Amino acid sequence: MAVAAVVIAIAADLPLRDPDGIFGERMRLMAGTVAIFIALDIVPRALARSGWSAVGAWHSIRAVARERYTKRRTALAVTGVLSFYLTYVAYRNIKSFLPFITEQDVDASLLDLERWLFFGSDPGVLLRDVLGTGVVAHVLSASYLFYLAFVPISVGFAAIWSRRYGAGFWYLMALGINWTLGVASYYVLPSLGPVFAFPDLFQPLPNTGVSALQEVLVEHRVVALQNPFATGQVQSIAAFASLHVSVVFSAALIAQHLRLHRAARIFLWSFLALTLLSTVYFGWHYVVDDIAGLAIGAVAVYAAALATGQRLGRRPSDEGPSDVVAHHEGKEDRVDPIEHAPVGAERTPAVLLPGVTLEERLEEVAGRGRDGDGKAERHRSEAVDGRVDDRQEDPQRGGAHHDAR
Repeated sequence: MAVAAVVIAIAADLPLRDPDGIFGERMRLMAGTVAIFIALDIVPRALARSGWSAVGAWHSIRAVARERYTKRRTALAVTGVLSFYLTYVAYRNIKSFLPFITEQDVDASLLDLERWLFFGSDPGVLLRDVLGTGVVAHVLSASYLFYLAFVPISVGFAAIWSRRYGAGFWYLMALGINWTLGVASYYVLPSLGPVFAFPDLFQPLPNTGVSALQEVLVEHRVVALQNPFATGQVQSIAAFASLHVSVVFSAALIAQHLRLHRAARIFLWSFLALTLLSTVYFGWHYVVDDIAGLAIGAVAVYAAALATGQRLGRRPSDEGPSDVVAHHEGKEDRVDPIEHAPVGAERTPAVLLPGVTLEERLEEVAGRGRDGDGKAERHRSEAVDGRVDDRQEDPQRGGAHHDAR
């Protein structure tokens, strides 16, 4: 995406911009956000380890920080965050180039298609008639604007809080693919969106945060089109397809697959429903834009799974060493099962059965082997005894994962 942005800028003689000051003030804000995420990840664990006592808390914080944020994990977290922002900046610039390269002239055709699908009615008008223009308008506005915070927050979760590298990078890769496919769709069907192409249809809507944002986007577009070299603003008006819908749908699909906490999944699916309503209600998008957004979100999830080695339909018990969270002095990588509590230095090792340690299970197997008289049984019993002894002498040895399986 970065290379594409540079190539298009050179070919079209257009400037590259830092939208919203992402590599300026926003970068400092992002650094502060990252620091907060890391603190919330480390401090509660450290306090729990120290028995919620101030005595020894600093030592526990340092110990947990070393275990949770190894060089490898830190490098991956930084890579994930910077990759996301670089891709996003490229996306915003390529989107801004759109009116300089092609005419955004398919709105009339999209509106005709929409009216045909809804038997001559406009979906935005229908929603306004059904839902009204009172409290609902402000609720949908707040939901739509929350997306602006949702994306960086979700990036923080994926890159910093995720205890499974594969899962975190799956989501980050899906975001990048969403930006890529989304900006390509703007060039395939260049359109403005109902509220910008046919503003009279949305005059009855009250003043909300969304209406204020729409006015700002119009102002930025006018300034950028007059002289793109004389302003640091980028134009951000394009309708097909809806990336609000595609990104939230990708997040909901991945959360569903990873079996995140039920509350998180309910929130994401509810957020998706509100996003679908708000995009049409305020005239950001046509219904077909939302349908295309759902398709892009699904493709992004699948393509990102292939790119990051995630197997769709995998059960939690199928997790392996690629789902590493951290390691202690390079001795042992720990796997964080999807449906179980995180396995860290402050907790006991994962077990095969509730209340039964791995050593007890191995001793039970060894005991069964001793009951037989055959040579093979004795050989297996001796091998298991050796594994139990090794495990007790060095619980963090490299083969612990294989023993657990």
